[in-house]
Amino acid sequence: MPEVLGELKQAKRVVIKVGTSTLTHETGNINLKTVEILVRVLADLRHSGKEVVLVSSGAVGVGAGKLGTIKKERTTTEKQAYSAVGQCELMGIYGRLFSEYGCSVAQILLTKNVLEDATRKENAINTFAQLLEWGIIPIVNENDVISTEEIEFGDNDTLSAVVASLIGAQALIILSDIDGLYSADPRTDNSAKLVPVVEEITDELLSTAGGAGSKRGTGGMVTKLLAARRATAHGVNMVITNGKNPRAIYDVLEGKQVGTLFCAKRG
Repeated sequence: MPEVLGELKQAKRVVIKVGTSTLTHETGNINLKTVEILVRVLADLRHSGKEVVLVSSGAVGVGAGKLGTIKKERTTTEKQAYSAVGQCELMGIYGRLFSEYGCSVAQILLTKNVLEDATRKENAINTFAQLLEWGIIPIVNENDVISTEEIEFGDNDTLSAVVASLIGAQALIILSDIDGLYSADPRTDNSAKLVPVVEEITDELLSTAGGAGSKRGTGGMVTKLLAARRATAHGVNMVITNGKNPRAIYDVLEGKQVGTLFCAKRG
């Protein structure tokens, strides 16, 4: 355990994933206070010498909010159209805020078939490497506008684990709408306790996880556990912590016990 916390402290290449429920208000509009704090923290990490990649959800939610539509049930065509509007809005906000702190950003939109084609996969790896070498912060999302069931990741928890393994990150931090993994659902069970460390993600553990944590997000604890299984299998330590306090990223990378730590596989 102390060894793993030390590895987090030494991590140079870090992937941070932020979900829709963290980025937006209940109205669907962008939560500028939280986003500004997040941007400030990530820019500070970049200035300290770390290589930072942000996997950001929110395009569909922001697009729907901008158009004044917050209904949960949406057709595929509606979601793709919301994404087209929201991704533009989201990148505009990120671009302006990061520039205030002296950082440049780049947009990378991925679909699963990129990883299934050797040439496309290599191109993606090389693009990430070049951007990070230039000191640019890549902002990644699934390409919702063209995604179909056959080529979609399905959720950005999975996407963040894929990106972390693809670029050889040392740490993946998922900012959630909950403090971490609990022994039971804390929203319905007062006896639920935060699980500080998970060394192995078993089928039994997966079976106890609930569904989506927010009406504005597509993921839940199951998707985060599956992401942790993928990330740790590729040697990436992963932490889930509450996105309401983006400054917790500092604590994670200072080797402090925050949220739930999923330990990378060795050997």
